[in-house]
Amino acid sequence: MEKLNVVVALTTRENDYQAEQAVVAAEIAARLGIKIQIIYADNDAVNQTQQLIKLIQDPTQRPSAILVEPVGTGMPQVAKAAVGAGIGWGIINSDPEYIAELRQGDAAPVFSVSTDQSEVGRIQGKQLGLLVGEGNVLYIEGPFNSTATQLRTKGMLSTKPAAVELKILKGDWTERSAHHAVKSWLSLGSSRQLEIRAVICQNDAMAIGARKAFVDLTDKDRERLLSIPFTGCDGVTKTGQDWVRRGLLKATIITAPAAGIALEILARAFTSGAMPADRTLIPPRSFPAIEELRGKSLKASG
Repeated sequence: MEKLNVVVALTTRENDYQAEQAVVAAEIAARLGIKIQIIYADNDAVNQTQQLIKLIQDPTQRPSAILVEPVGTGMPQVAKAAVGAGIGWGIINSDPEYIAELRQGDAAPVFSVSTDQSEVGRIQGKQLGLLVGEGNVLYIEGPFNSTATQLRTKGMLSTKPAAVELKILKGDWTERSAHHAVKSWLSLGSSRQLEIRAVICQNDAMAIGARKAFVDLTDKDRERLLSIPFTGCDGVTKTGQDWVRRGLLKATIITAPAAGIALEILARAFTSGAMPADRTLIPPRSFPAIEELRGKSLKASG
């Protein structure tokens, strides 16, 4: 069989989870003898579309398959163009409806691999309930057009305490975006009147960015705001998990790098000639575990 040539299209270099996906994908590609090219969209959906269309339309660059984590929507037109050109299509951390349609006939492998984003949200709501039972909480979401953002928010709302009120800000999964959003919010006089009791973010990079905005304060609220719980998601070993161990975050949620799992699924599909499962969900887990977090909360409350 001809050596697989796979393009892995990720969203941005400015995110620890995306960096981890790149590392894991490269390691798996080396182990399996797959030629791999990793590209980044710089959090720009138009740029990402143009990058992939160029690869699909140029026979000299055309890969065996594309694994893509979309910046925005599920990219249905790009997916159709890829499959029409005989290119395998694996979509990461998104679950678009068109997957079933593109798997008809003798299509190249078409599938999705995603962390169970709804469960990520549900876990985060449970963490919030253990850390803060009531009051105002700053909640920092990812981009509004991201499936992960929507599912994480929906899951979190289903398990958060009813007595918790959310103040929602937007980021783009990067530390810089959350730092800017929180700093702008803190410049409003009304922000201090809310007496925020926790900062909950949809990934660890944004949680650290939000925390740095409080570090920048020079007034009497600085120490109080830095003492409240900060939580995130993704739980990369050297960042999110380490930040929890160091006390910068109270908790995170470990999500395995979907790009690596997608690459292994793709390799098996090309080797066997069989279409892979249309949808693979990766279960997330709380760090620390919910039971451990509950024990710490009980101990702290006396």
